[in-house]
Amino acid sequence: MELKADLTLDAKGLSCPIPLLKTKQFINKIKLGEVLEVLGTHPGSKNDLPGWFARAGREFLEAKDESGFLDFLSAEENNKY
Repeated sequence: MELKADLTLDAKGLSCPIPLLKTKQFINKIKLGEVLEVLGTHPGSKNDLPGWFARAGREFLEAKDESGFLDFLSAEENNKY
């Protein structure tokens, strides 16, 4: 099943640590069962975002490397996908 984002954060072109800082701001905008998509181009995000999602109590759903940018999906811990 393909996951669909409820909210998308476009962090493409932003250098570290800005994608992570913006993700911290946006994550509070999603509710239980919703999915946040983070789009980025900074290579450090491949390690930073999945680790931060786990520490923040969010479920890391997937990461894709598409057309020169990174696509991360995260949700509330109790998401039923």
